Amino acid sequence: MKGLYCKLGEAGKVNFIIQETNVPTSIGDHQVKVQVKGCALSPVSIKLCSDLKLQREHIPVGREIAGIVLQVGPKVSFFQADDEVVGILPLDAEVSGLCDVVLMDEYSLVQKPEKVSWFEAAAAIKDGLRAYTALHTLARMAVGHTLLVLDGASPFGMLAIQLAHYHGVKVLATATSPEDQAFLEQLRPSVVRVIGVWDSKVDLVDSCLEETGGLGVDIVIDAGVRLNEEEPEVKKHLPHKHDIITLLGVGSHWVTTEDNLQLDPPDSHVLFLKAASVSFLNEEVWELSRSRQGRYLHIMKDVVEKLSTGTFRPLLENPVPLYEATVSMEMVQRRQVRKRVVVKL
Repeated sequence: MKGLYCKLGEAGKVNFIIQETNVPTSIGDHQVKVQVKGCALSPVSIKLCSDLKLQREHIPVGREIAGIVLQVGPKVSFFQADDEVVGILPLDAEVSGLCDVVLMDEYSLVQKPEKVSWFEAAAAIKDGLRAYTALHTLARMAVGHTLLVLDGASPFGMLAIQLAHYHGVKVLATATSPEDQAFLEQLRPSVVRVIGVWDSKVDLVDSCLEETGGLGVDIVIDAGVRLNEEEPEVKKHLPHKHDIITLLGVGSHWVTTEDNLQLDPPDSHVLFLKAASVSFLNEEVWELSRSRQGRYLHIMKDVVEKLSTGTFRPLLENPVPLYEATVSMEMVQRRQVRKRVVVKL
């Protein structure tokens, strides 16, 4: 069967190829054989794979899958044949999620509600996990908090906004283009304020302080930050780290996706005065500790439950066929697609 893989070329260039793959015929005690119906595409973090010593000649692409259980191992207790499931392949998986059939550990899957489509389930499972990790695990959100979501019109930003609304949190969001701003402004339930950072006349810090009566926001989830003024042009729409620190309130939480964030002593001193915390958002850590496995499954179950009730409404492109997966993945890797892309198998 065929799968999609990432191959590193010269000078670190990333190439995506579809190639034949062999799935093991023997099934482990706690493994589940799944016929894949839909697989979502997310950017491949080459650096993360390298840091975790998972660098290979061909890195499997497509980890968020939804499908039907074909066979279960002798000690599997959660599933049986013909169950509809959704889950995330581990980082060290040998096969691509775009294979017709994959073998997965039962502890990486949850039941998919019947009313949720294959494509919605695959599209929302990882972004939903990230939203829960950011807002519940790291930021400890509570009713009455004020949340700032940077790039709110992204697939992850949308689910973070929807999860915060569900828990009674006041939401501010930034838009990086006029189209994104128009989209966010017509959301129901509505965002309290959409801040159009694409407009050079709009000041992010002033807007947040004005909306909070000068007190600052309780939670910030960034989509990357500028560490200095000499950043490349592609980062010009991102806020500077000093802006984030300035708009934080007392006892606030800054959840960052910037893996090389550097804070100078004056920055740390301001955070100390505000009793503010900085947390790094890496949803992959759930797989690194067995003691967290129950929490990990609980989050995934809650994500699909909120999909079935309509609380979560993922941003989803029309499903694409397998023969378009290579082109689609190249666009996803270059972040040229604003919605989540799901491959139909």
